[in-house]
Amino acid sequence: MLLEVKDLRIHYGGAEAVQGASFEVAEGEIVALIGANGAGKTSILRTISGLKRLTSGEIRFMGERIDRKPTAHIVRVGIGHCPEGRHVFMMMSVKENLQVGAHIRKDKAEIARDMEAIYQSFPILKTRAKQDANTLSGGEQQMLAIARALMSRPKLLLLDEPSLGLSPIVVQEVARIISDIHRSGVSVLLVEQNSVMALNLADRGYVLETGRVTLEGAGKELLHNEAVRRAFLGG
Repeated sequence: MLLEVKDLRIHYGGAEAVQGASFEVAEGEIVALIGANGAGKTSILRTISGLKRLTSGEIRFMGERIDRKPTAHIVRVGIGHCPEGRHVFMMMSVKENLQVGAHIRKDKAEIARDMEAIYQSFPILKTRAKQDANTLSGGEQQMLAIARALMSRPKLLLLDEPSLGLSPIVVQEVARIISDIHRSGVSVLLVEQNSVMALNLADRGYVLETGRVTLEGAGKELLHNEAVRRAFLGG
């Protein structure tokens, strides 16, 4: 198993944000975490990538326990994180943002090749390479955030609300990009408020409610589950 999360508990002060969640991501999968605001989805991704400490439980990646490891180590072993809200470096150029994504790597020739591959996959970023990130549209910034995470050469990409605040046509483009990333051999753990998009993309999904996994199954099965449809898909 690529990623194993067991009995994960996360606190913010005295409040328990995640209450014993367990789930898995196999190599080659897209797995979706869906749930309402406050269900604990972002907290889980931040904890996997080492930005937040767990209270208890275990996180294993490729068999190695990583829940007490620093973020730099987690990136090195193969986990990339594209956070909610994009968080690109606004006063840096597109190219500089991509270079930051590769900062843990030393293989300069391979980095240059990966940069060219990114420009092939995201041609708008090549056009904008010398522009500061703050001149990009919201959709272009999201593409930059995803591309920056890919520059670390992850085996698993954590995507937190990649469609948030984007127009429907840009959301379709983001969905295509996620599919292309998956086809390239990168596994994806996808957190999304747009549950229809997430479950259409996902091999499997987990439903989170108040910090607990309450339902799991194949993406298409959850898409047609009556309880899921009532709660998250508008009936």
